[in-house]
Amino acid sequence: MTFIALPTAGGTFESGLLDLIWNSGPVAQLVYVILLVFSVLSWTIIFRKLSLFRRVEKQSHEFLKVFHESSKLSSIYQASPDFKDSPLTGVFLSGYHEMNSQLQVPPHAEGISRGLKIKSITAVERALRKSSAVELNTLEKSLSWLATTGSVTPFVGLFGTVVGIINAFTGLGQLETTSIQAVAPGISEALVATAFGLFAAIPAVIFYNHFVSRIKHMASLLDDFSTEMANLVDRNFT
Repeated sequence: MTFIALPTAGGTFESGLLDLIWNSGPVAQLVYVILLVFSVLSWTIIFRKLSLFRRVEKQSHEFLKVFHESSKLSSIYQASPDFKDSPLTGVFLSGYHEMNSQLQVPPHAEGISRGLKIKSITAVERALRKSSAVELNTLEKSLSWLATTGSVTPFVGLFGTVVGIINAFTGLGQLETTSIQAVAPGISEALVATAFGLFAAIPAVIFYNHFVSRIKHMASLLDDFSTEMANLVDRNFT
């Protein structure tokens, strides 16, 4: 009976892979470095975005609670610094400042403290929409890198694969006798490049789609809040 020797856990496979990478040609090593840079930057963005969205969603929920429970906009304004990471806070402040600028009492006016009316609810709505777009752009920052990583790195790995196969068959053509041992190192080098490309691309694509989904949810929340804020101003100051 013939037995096949399997690599021991944590030993032969890892050391063989590292040796293969270390002994690769300059083009393959350049491909590895490029893919490593893409991967490191992508994972940095992923962890930062996960932390950011966690704070954003928590503070948005708390801000909405304050907004619905407060009877005065001034009270919400005073509490807004506690929710600075929430996009809803930025939208509220933009609408509040626009509304407040229209409610300024003229310098020589007397006895005007109640019944103030804003000049244009449309201006408040524009301020709310503009702020919503700014807040969404902030949330989308750096996501383009994840999209680029997901689309580019497989082709970078494929480039390394093609170069490895070319080198393997070039070396094979220079030998008088051919065998699998002669072509195996070049093919292994090529396949490692492909694996590295997929290793960089797959997490980037997964988390890009994940973050886009959360941004769409936040966009819907911002639209609802902007409408609610505009309706509140319209009922009380027009």
